Amino acid sequence: MLEKLQKKLNYNFQDLDLLQRALTHKSSNKPYSNERLEYLGDAVMDLVVAKYLFEKFKNTPEGDLSKLRAALVNETSFAKLAKALNLGDFIIISSAEERNNGRNKNSLLSDAFEALIGAVFLEIGFEKTSKIALNLLEKEYHHISLEEIVKDYKTKLQEITQSILGLIPTYILLDSKGPDHKKEFKIGVFLGDEKYGEAIGKSKKDAEQKAAKIAIEILHKKGRAWILLA
Repeated sequence: MLEKLQKKLNYNFQDLDLLQRALTHKSSNKPYSNERLEYLGDAVMDLVVAKYLFEKFKNTPEGDLSKLRAALVNETSFAKLAKALNLGDFIIISSAEERNNGRNKNSLLSDAFEALIGAVFLEIGFEKTSKIALNLLEKEYHHISLEEIVKDYKTKLQEITQSILGLIPTYILLDSKGPDHKKEFKIGVFLGDEKYGEAIGKSKKDAEQKAAKIAIEILHKKGRAWILLA
């Protein structure tokens, strides 16, 4: 079964026990887990992406490079890469996690991906691991650019409103519902006293970004932001 994963990864492990460890979640009944490999893989991916961005965007300021790296080195991004490998089919989890849909949880998938990269690094070192990781990244992110990946709508909205309207957006919590572990937040974005958008997200930050995106679209339709959005 692990042959399928190795084929997708485009790498065959010399030590299958190491691969097995990388796929073993701490909830399993095994005497070991992938936590240490996860720690290593996180550091490897951080350096892989930082080096890649530094070389690809030669004239991009440090602040923008940091935004790009943060957009690529995070739980959501790594979970996306894990799903491209169908990693959820291979991870070893407890029956409780199985019942809780653990194979599809971004947190578990992201951790397993980091552990997998950590295991590859131990076998073949940084340069070859970097090629494998970047191959996965470029398949999932066809156009790696600040505008396409970061999508920092809050920053973009503030740039537009300050430049054109002389206003800074404010974000107000309109509602929240659900249990603590699955709470949803409704955020409204206002320019002065006028609401320009509202959105629901799994966190306040997520809802704010979605609301800002809606506000940008509304401004665009009103013809106030076409210059900066072009």
